[in-house]
Amino acid sequence: MFNTSELTISFKQKELNIEDLWGLFQRYGRLGQKTIFNRFYTRIDQAFILWGMITAIIFITAHFFPISWHFQAILWSIITIIGSILMALLTYFWAKLEHLRWVIYLWIGLMLFGLGITDLGIFGNFSVILINLCPIWLGLTAIGYIIMGFGMGSQTFIMSGLFHSLGLLVLPYFTQWQFLITGSIITGCLLILAELQWDMRSTYNLEYLSIYQKNPLN
Repeated sequence: MFNTSELTISFKQKELNIEDLWGLFQRYGRLGQKTIFNRFYTRIDQAFILWGMITAIIFITAHFFPISWHFQAILWSIITIIGSILMALLTYFWAKLEHLRWVIYLWIGLMLFGLGITDLGIFGNFSVILINLCPIWLGLTAIGYIIMGFGMGSQTFIMSGLFHSLGLLVLPYFTQWQFLITGSIITGCLLILAELQWDMRSTYNLEYLSIYQKNPLN
């Protein structure tokens, strides 16, 4: 199930698979002739960063700013739906080649389910939901990572799911900081996944790629 020839998590490899070159975003800085930094982000990395930013904004706002819950629910619902669409656009090519389109559907389903529960709690004024918003989102994220990990043969995602599960045990001891802690855990994991190389089962045969798709940077 798992690719034991790969490290669970490591620095990014310089040689990328063909599907990773599609939509690659690269940044580098130089001082004279010396390269100070050189970072690249695949479409998958970009999706992680996108959700990291969305998550950070949502939970930081909920923790620090006394904005109407109803207004936040409407705003975050719109942003979450837009984020789900952008995620699908960013990752669909890779997911199709890797036979992992179910991963996109999984996360969209989890996001919409969480969104529905959250909006039900806020607009329906269900206190049992409102006081458990952070555990709900941590739990959904943990479930997503663990399913993703077993389905992709990735120990990294399974460990991410377990880390989110541990967060559920911490939250009751920091009731006044639940939103900040939840946002930090979810955002932190997403950004780490975007910056590092994670393991997964062997790549499928990509011989059917068109010439244009094999040379996405030209």
